[in-house]
Amino acid sequence: MKVAETITINKNKSLVWQVISDIRKLEKTISGIVKIEILNEPSSELVGLKWRETRMYFGKPASVEKCITEAVENEFYKTRAEMDGFIFITTMNLSQSNEQTILTSTHETIPLGFLSKLKSLPMIFFKGVLKKAILQDLKDIKNTLESK
Repeated sequence: MKVAETITINKNKSLVWQVISDIRKLEKTISGIVKIEILNEPSSELVGLKWRETRMYFGKPASVEKCITEAVENEFYKTRAEMDGFIFITTMNLSQSNEQTILTSTHETIPLGFLSKLKSLPMIFFKGVLKKAILQDLKDIKNTLESK
């Protein structure tokens, strides 16, 4: 299953990149994130950064370990997480139009095997919930940037 949402931010790409790539501070930027714990921090680049992210899901904290697998500064980064027989790929992509930045967040859920494929069938009913959560994250990022 793949879900994407987009938002336009009235700031240039480099400022948006500074906020979305500062993983350590995302818990202060995104209201849905309860806690960020850095597990591995490369010395000079974003690729290889690994963290544990805790969010509230249905009233309970849920944590997942994420790692940045690809990144091009001021363009995009891609994360990968694995949990309960699924791979979760998230891409944060930036494009610029004048002094505005278009930020797109794409989330892909990939089942790893037959049982996971069976478990993924009801996920279609949660697609709207996921889209709403992604859009809220983007709104939080926009609000953080535009309130500066």
